[in-house]
Amino acid sequence: MTGRGLEGFYRAGRRVLSRCEVRVAGREPLAVQARMAAADRARFVGTLRTSPQAGPDPDVVVERNRLADGTERITLHSAAPRPLRLPVEVSLGTDLADLGSIASGRAGPELPASVHDSGLRWSCATGNASVTAAPPPSDALASAGLLRWELDLPPGGSRSVELRVRPDGAGPLRAVGRAATSPLAAARAEGDDPRVPDLLRTSIEDLQALLLRDPANPADTHLAAGAPWRCGLAPADALVAARTALPLGTGLAAGTLRILARTQLTGPGPQSGMIPGPRRDAGPHLPPQCTGTEATLLFPVLLAEARRWGLGEQETEELLPAAERCLTWLRTTVGDDTYLRDPHPGGPVRCETQAHAHRAALLGADLLDTCGRTGGPALRQWAQALRTAFRKDFWVDDLGGGRPAAARAPDGSPVPHLGAAAVHLLDTGLLGEGALAPGLLDKVRTENLARLLGSPVMDSGWGLRGLGAKEPGFNPFGHRAGAVRIQETAVAVAGLAAAGYEKEATSLLRGVLAAAETFGHRLPDMYAGEQRTEGSAPLPHPAACRPAATPAAAGVLLLTTLVGIRPDAPAGTVTLRPMRSAPLGEIGFTGLRIAGAPFSVRVSRLGLAMVEEAADGLQLGV
Repeated sequence: MTGRGLEGFYRAGRRVLSRCEVRVAGREPLAVQARMAAADRARFVGTLRTSPQAGPDPDVVVERNRLADGTERITLHSAAPRPLRLPVEVSLGTDLADLGSIASGRAGPELPASVHDSGLRWSCATGNASVTAAPPPSDALASAGLLRWELDLPPGGSRSVELRVRPDGAGPLRAVGRAATSPLAAARAEGDDPRVPDLLRTSIEDLQALLLRDPANPADTHLAAGAPWRCGLAPADALVAARTALPLGTGLAAGTLRILARTQLTGPGPQSGMIPGPRRDAGPHLPPQCTGTEATLLFPVLLAEARRWGLGEQETEELLPAAERCLTWLRTTVGDDTYLRDPHPGGPVRCETQAHAHRAALLGADLLDTCGRTGGPALRQWAQALRTAFRKDFWVDDLGGGRPAAARAPDGSPVPHLGAAAVHLLDTGLLGEGALAPGLLDKVRTENLARLLGSPVMDSGWGLRGLGAKEPGFNPFGHRAGAVRIQETAVAVAGLAAAGYEKEATSLLRGVLAAAETFGHRLPDMYAGEQRTEGSAPLPHPAACRPAATPAAAGVLLLTTLVGIRPDAPAGTVTLRPMRSAPLGEIGFTGLRIAGAPFSVRVSRLGLAMVEEAADGLQLGV
């Protein structure tokens, strides 16, 4: 850990340690391996030769195990035939910089250290941090930020030094996801493709590692958006990930909904009913968009679908008023207009936003009807008007059959660029009895969109590009200008499969699986959208989060799409719509959850699905 770039230990958005360099017998060990051992730990291995006359073989292995809770254990293993006495030096430093400064390259110089207890301490106007060591060092030099030991290693023996870094006064971190009360089921997968079990296991592990408790209501958990840049609550991402992870149970969805319901804006004013959220970049052709709008529209969708997966009646009733306020905000904001416009004056009418709003209206109407509330017919009537207008106003004809417009500018002209945001037109949402809600596109235009998403312009071979490769402003590393984003790719795979376009869905699925293998199945939220070629590997994005909530949950969606699980727990049914082509051969899942009980299912190489375990009374739908 040299302090370059984003290296370091972080706590509450601040880098509490940026440099931790080890020298043994005056030399830096030769690095031979560095790997993520789990979502919250990494292992680094180096070697030394203490006897030059012994030949080329190293006789000391230096192993460093680094945990996200601020602990690093440095262990020396000796294979020397004689006892060794080795001086060990650990050089430490930090700038106590915040994430924003680090991201923009303004971290500043290292701070001076002082000797503190059995380690070192750093202070500045905005905070302080310390490193303690066990066993205590034999010498500590504050001016050099150096801790020293003399370690005796018998032949074949080992000795360890453990470092603990944390802000002064902060207690040890306790991983929520490792508690017995974790809301996520420990599901497993197996099948002909050996990557399947690894991806599901790692996805669940990442989700567990990102779980956070609401400090005021510890029973409620949500997902941090991702490490290291977005370790807090991002409302839209938290809702997306909770929705995508519904096959692992409804506990995460319930906790996320309760947490966000407490943030909902109330009282008079045009924002009443909104779930607040920051703005985010929307690529080179559109201004930044409001994630609060997306979160507000996702809230009733998640509640409606969580109910279908088995969320209890009491929990649904408790959350229903917040969902009603979201739907009221939608209808009030649209008013007499047809479209849900950008909340900022002069903003565009986004295709993606209309897809979210249409889905919220239909699933919200279904939720209101089934819970005995009013307002459903008005939402359906508006959704019908939106479909009619959208098919006329948001389609750009061309020689290739046309494409959906990314947006309509304030003057009414279409923004015609092709981007991954169009995949949300395929995500229509789950209604009762295994039916999907109607979409904004008709069958012919859905086919055109499927063809575009499956073309080399959008399908990089590693997943779906955020912007078409031939579009102006394309950048394979652009956040939303060409990089592959796993969540959007998973939505595309699920939507294409549900619409019957299995060839295009399979190509994207296989691309992500191949990319996942190169990342040790721990998918980042994005990587470069360069074209895949023989022998190549996807290029990591330097600012990507890994682990991250939406790609981890997307791993669950990608794999369960092969089975096509559509539950309706209130009706006591589950419908299966597997991919008939069985693109990964036979696949089976155990330990999924529907209606609060384990659910196991298998799909054969012929694309036939069979339920092996389910809740009592749960019937297979048609």
